[in-house]
Amino acid sequence: MKQIIIIGGGAAGFFCAANLEEKKYKITILEQNSDVLQKVKISGGGRCNVSHACFDPKELVQFYPRGNKELLSVFTKFQPGDTMDWFDQRKVSLKIEKDNRVFPESNSSRTIINTFLAEIQKKNVDVKTKCSVKEIEKADDKYIVKTSLGDFQADFVVYSTGSSPKSLKMIQNLGHKVIDLVPSLFTFNIKDDLLKDLAGTSFENAETSIPTLKTEESGPLLITHWGLSGPAILKISAWEAINLAKVKYNFDIEVNFTSMEWEDAEEQFQNFKISNPKKSIGQSKIFDVTNRFWQRILEVSKVDLNKQIANLSGKEMETILTNLCKKNFKVTGKSTFKDEFVTAGGVDLKEINFKNMTSKLLPNFYIAGEVLNIDAVTGGFNFQACWSEAWLIAQDLNSK
Repeated sequence: MKQIIIIGGGAAGFFCAANLEEKKYKITILEQNSDVLQKVKISGGGRCNVSHACFDPKELVQFYPRGNKELLSVFTKFQPGDTMDWFDQRKVSLKIEKDNRVFPESNSSRTIINTFLAEIQKKNVDVKTKCSVKEIEKADDKYIVKTSLGDFQADFVVYSTGSSPKSLKMIQNLGHKVIDLVPSLFTFNIKDDLLKDLAGTSFENAETSIPTLKTEESGPLLITHWGLSGPAILKISAWEAINLAKVKYNFDIEVNFTSMEWEDAEEQFQNFKISNPKKSIGQSKIFDVTNRFWQRILEVSKVDLNKQIANLSGKEMETILTNLCKKNFKVTGKSTFKDEFVTAGGVDLKEINFKNMTSKLLPNFYIAGEVLNIDAVTGGFNFQACWSEAWLIAQDLNSK
């Protein structure tokens, strides 16, 4: 019986094993940690953001800063609808939330983990934890996988290790080109009086732009203890991961907290001023921001909160609008987004055959998951790439 060795007991490794025909193969998963599926466990704050309800492959690839061209063919064969079907067949109820993220009905990643564990148990997959792979050697038409638990012989290798520098070094030693790793999906560290003591304040839709990179994103925004986070920041961090690493995370960002055009915001302000001349500026609800944030805007704009709106000078109004719609912040570093550490970089995509995820350099050697130079914005997309790639590998092996 031919041997498949899956290196890495994460999302891609387990989904591949769960879809293999066990009658054909002896399947072994090697995981260096004491626990498998660790990223699945912590994803979505422990609820597991399984996928994203975007069922058109052309639309879906727009969420991948790296790998979008290559994944188009992959998603035409297995996309989020197929993922949902797969779980449905195994009696796992999934739900689509308002923002289109997909979670188990149980709101627990344990449900997803238990499903995978049950599947591979049915298939008699041998899972070896605390098994650190040291080296992979090509020996005739087989591979020798050297580990802390001894040597394993493989007819086929599925390399789904995640993006640790050690695992990239190992695949480099086999001849693959590796694109340097840089963080993707991170929050921005900003020290500014406008944000001070306002952690937890959120904005339903804000616009962010980095003028030097001519790039912009919009979406929900959140003030944190360190600076700014939320989808509007995370998206821009993912798309510009490589450029922001080059400038060592020191750059200027412009934020529009209202997502209104300057002219529209000015008109709204003027209309309010005409309708409520006697109202104090501090008590006025002109824009859709929290009261605390509005007070802070006035404070940093050096406007007296008790001043009647009718008495606001043109200069004061302009300063308020600048701080609301065109506020410039100096970013002085980054913080990891929760525990969901995602990297840009990894195995060069030109060396992968995306019909079946095989290496173009190594026979019978498959590569999937975060070890590839593929990454996505937050929302279940990184997992979906893992499921789709792993499914292709399993189909290819099942057809041999």
